[in-house]
Amino acid sequence: MGVPKIVKKGDLPTKPCATCGLPFAWRRKWAKNWDDVKYCSERCRREKLS
Repeated sequence: MGVPKIVKKGDLPTKPCATCGLPFAWRRKWAKNWDDVKYCSERCRREKLS
């Protein structure tokens, strides 16, 4: 049977936000483009563009 591998939050990859500099962790919705993700939130993304 295919039991999903459980990864603890502390073991997920992190990177600093390009706007605020705070570290943010990998999310499943970013799995396909993790290398392209630069901002921790939509708010930081909008502030960077302004």
